[in-house]
Amino acid sequence: MLTGIEEVDWASLGHAYGPADDVPELLRGLASADPAERETALDGMYGAVHHQGDVYDSTLACIPFLLELVADPGVQDRGCIVELLTSIGGIELDDDEELDELDPEDEEFIPAANYAMAAAAIAAGADVFLGLVSDPDPEVRLAAPCALASLHPEPARVLGLLRERLTVERDTEVRLALVAAVGRIALRHASLRAETVDWLGWLARAAQDPGLRLAALAQRARCAPADIPDDIVPWVTGLLEEIRTSAQGPIAAGAERAATPTLIGQVRELLEEHAAGRPAPWTEELLRTLHAALDDRVDDRIALIVAQLRSPDWGQRSDAIWLCGGLIRIWRGRYEEVVRLVGAQLHDPEPRLREAATSFLERLFELGAPAADALVTRLTTGPVVGPGGGGGHGGGGQGGFVGRSGRDGALLALARAGDTRAVPLLARALEEREVRRELLYAMDGLGPSAAMLAPLLRRRLAEVELDERIYDRAAPLLYALAAVRGNQAVPEVLRVLRGAPSNRRDWVREAALRTLASFGPAAQEAVPEMRRLLAAESAAVATTAARALWAAEGDLGEVLPALERWLRPGASGADWCAAAQALGEIGPAAAVTAPALRPGLASRDLWVRVRSAAALWRVSGDAATALPVLLAAWEENRHARVDVAECLAEMGPAASEAQLVILTELTRRRRHNAREGASGSHDIHLDEKLLTLCRAALARMERGAL
Repeated sequence: MLTGIEEVDWASLGHAYGPADDVPELLRGLASADPAERETALDGMYGAVHHQGDVYDSTLACIPFLLELVADPGVQDRGCIVELLTSIGGIELDDDEELDELDPEDEEFIPAANYAMAAAAIAAGADVFLGLVSDPDPEVRLAAPCALASLHPEPARVLGLLRERLTVERDTEVRLALVAAVGRIALRHASLRAETVDWLGWLARAAQDPGLRLAALAQRARCAPADIPDDIVPWVTGLLEEIRTSAQGPIAAGAERAATPTLIGQVRELLEEHAAGRPAPWTEELLRTLHAALDDRVDDRIALIVAQLRSPDWGQRSDAIWLCGGLIRIWRGRYEEVVRLVGAQLHDPEPRLREAATSFLERLFELGAPAADALVTRLTTGPVVGPGGGGGHGGGGQGGFVGRSGRDGALLALARAGDTRAVPLLARALEEREVRRELLYAMDGLGPSAAMLAPLLRRRLAEVELDERIYDRAAPLLYALAAVRGNQAVPEVLRVLRGAPSNRRDWVREAALRTLASFGPAAQEAVPEMRRLLAAESAAVATTAARALWAAEGDLGEVLPALERWLRPGASGADWCAAAQALGEIGPAAAVTAPALRPGLASRDLWVRVRSAAALWRVSGDAATALPVLLAAWEENRHARVDVAECLAEMGPAASEAQLVILTELTRRRRHNAREGASGSHDIHLDEKLLTLCRAALARMERGAL
């Protein structure tokens, strides 16, 4: 085994962490009789030799040995090696944007030829995968179809083999893998697509196994998304019900394996935990494929999710929550019923379902309102969550949560939804030793009722030590005090402002000054400090000091010169933006600064243009000059749209030229800030804010036209 491995000059080759002289040990580890050693070796292959999908010269040198290991029936866990080879050889180079961005002079540069050579080398030995479809090891049979569909140079031959194998294969997950591989071939090879789509359509109706029919339906939708039948929702929900009623019971846990301190081991354990207790965990991936094919058919996707959320199977309900998380993040729609049904899952005895529901609701902000009653009930009389995460429906009394993470998540969702019933619950949380920082940042939507939190926030701020960790501890409290208008906390805020240590001092000062600005005239005691910091070297500090001084005294004598000094040629974009934003907040009283703002309209920096145009409108009312700049920024950068829409809403009839732009945005189904494969905790909130501002702007424009 591994003949010739010593003849390779591994030390002259490289991987992600330097010379590849450790690779022979990794390859031998893959063939070890010890499961922990095999898993550690596999982790090393992914972590170094195939790091983040890269193909190094050492990766190429490994391919013959990996193929040899796959062909040896005495090697255990060969399915994992097949998956590794599939990843190494399956990288598509049709649209190598990332490769184009690499600098050949960079030490980490990997030639595109490496990926092509890897694909060619594995394709040359891909016949080894043909025999694996009937291997005694089901894990090998599970990995083989994707390898064949991705790497074998004769797709028609593979297609026939996969379809033939389906007639004799009995393992459910392997059968699903065979169907998925058939769909992959159809997507990759247009000449085989029509035939395959017809076959998948036949299988979706003819197969006796409802899981197989669902797999065929999902792959058919994936291969022919323009031809998805209109009755897709009742069809799929019917299949899911058949799967539920025909399931043989929860899947038993796999054979215990020694834990390994590796990423591979952690992922394996998470997958096993996710599948534990579920009779058909594989439905999640099938539905994910189907949702991807449905794409912008949002109403159909919502209907599918609603049906799942009403299923007696907690696993289907959990899958629905995760699927809806991806849907609501990308697409606008009517989610009230979905949110209400997700809220109902907060009372389920299954802890994984409660966790999924809480995590989903945390990111909804105002869209979480339909779940508010369920959140309140969960927070006050919810099931007791024991130390091990188990739960039941026993009455928990006030604060029924034992697990703080679940309670804090539900409270965060309630506060972000703007429900004032969160206020007394937040007061209770503020009495505890540690407070989740997101809860403090969620207090700005609770209105006047949140004023009762000010004394508690003031006390906590007074307890913050003036050490190197002050920013992380004080900034959330300062934000919360500003949100609840805790004017009585001026002495505590001043203590932080004056005592901030050198570590991130400017950040601390800016946060403290922003809070003082929110207090307005009540912050008179801090005026000397504000005046002193007008001359700060940091624009963020100086401009925030100016805003605070204006709010406290209403005297522009010192404020305007302090702001205009940052509107000079050579100022950084961030400095200019800070000054422009401060002037915009002052408004018409700062009209004399309009000439200083105008040069920013021609800046190369988009945000300087946006901030300058908005400030110019707010100080001078010159919509004719500001509007074209704002609309150009709207088209240039979607992330500027919230700021632009806010200004358009203020302009009202003066922004009538933007009416078509606003109407177009309101008719879009896709969220303006949607990113495939990535998201931020505030993405949904920001898009909903954009829609609210657009509606307000349109209403003002229409009223002005009457």
